[in-house]
Amino acid sequence: MNEGKGICRLSVVPMRATAKLDSVLVSELLFGEHYTVLSEKNEMVQIQLHFDHSTGWIHKNQYTPISEEYFNQVNLSDYKVCIDLSGTIYFQKKHVHILLGSVLPISTNELFKLEEQVAFNGESKSLSQKREFEYMKEVIKKYLNAPYRQGGKTPFGIDHGGFIQQVFKICGYKLPRTIAEQYKSGQEVAGLENIIPGDLIFPTDQPAAGYVFLGGDEYVGIYGGEVKKITALQVGGDQCTARRILLKKIVPEQS
Repeated sequence: MNEGKGICRLSVVPMRATAKLDSVLVSELLFGEHYTVLSEKNEMVQIQLHFDHSTGWIHKNQYTPISEEYFNQVNLSDYKVCIDLSGTIYFQKKHVHILLGSVLPISTNELFKLEEQVAFNGESKSLSQKREFEYMKEVIKKYLNAPYRQGGKTPFGIDHGGFIQQVFKICGYKLPRTIAEQYKSGQEVAGLENIIPGDLIFPTDQPAAGYVFLGGDEYVGIYGGEVKKITALQVGGDQCTARRILLKKIVPEQS
């Protein structure tokens, strides 16, 4: 199994810190996310997620192997991402419930013949299509009031890094999994007086936290155990670092 390839074919699969079922949750796999197998131990499989290179352990019963060719197809195809809070996808003669941010094996520019017959009637967009801040605000609304969950990245349980990563992923931007990595992403903004809506704000006195600036005196992120809108005072005033990820000009998506 070493150096094999796999893909998530369940709604959500926990990724753990060590090869034990009761180990700390470090992240999650969503439907359609693909990965490389690194090792195997104690009925567990260590994987590296292709999207952000994060690593963790999943149970081998939740490992779905794919061929090298199909793995490369996923890499090269511009697949769709689910933008519904939840939905249902039909493939291999069964229905699977999927969540916001799941990757759909549906594309307008297939390079190889699909290995699976797929049907999905919900809302989706191209993974690569970069969207503007107004679109991001609509995505953020779907995560509001989501409870904090260490290692989580769904509207039903999410952590600081997961919230930021998933919002930007749906808007067409790749970000690392953790706040510590996101802190180094994009372009640094010199001074909070220069921030614009969509910029990321990292308080110096909250090393594990990050927020999205919404404009005016509003920010959004995990605060008080859930995703909510907060003020500059709650964020931490001027003791922050800002990073810019969003492009200022966006090319409209082709219909």
